[in-house]
Amino acid sequence: MTSTELIDCQSLPPGSLLEVETRNRHYQIEYLGAGAIRICGHPEYCPTPVPAQLRGSADKSGVIEPGLIGCGRYLQFLVDEHLPVTTSRVMKVRVERPRVVSSPQSSSVH
Repeated sequence: MTSTELIDCQSLPPGSLLEVETRNRHYQIEYLGAGAIRICGHPEYCPTPVPAQLRGSADKSGVIEPGLIGCGRYLQFLVDEHLPVTTSRVMKVRVERPRVVSSPQSSSVH
C-alpha cells in the first residue's frame, strides 16, 4: 500500500483499496468505479462496509474537489444516496491498486 498526499480516485481502476485516516476515524474504502465506493469506518453511518457515492474532498471554505481525497482536506461521501457525510480533516491516505492476475499461457498440442 502506497501513502500519498492527494489521490484522484477517478484515475483508479475499480477494485482499488484506500485507507483514509482522519483526525477522528479510520476509513476503509473500496473504489468500485464512476464515483461508487464501499466504505466503512464510522460507527453510526458505516460501521460495516456500505455502498456510497464519493463526492470528493473539501477545503476549509467548503469548496469540493470532485473525486479527490487529499491530506488536510475533508472527505465527503453520500450514504443511501441522500445522507451526506463530511469527515474530520484527512491526515493520511494510502492506496492499493488491484493486482493484475495474468493467466497462464495456454499451450496447445497439434
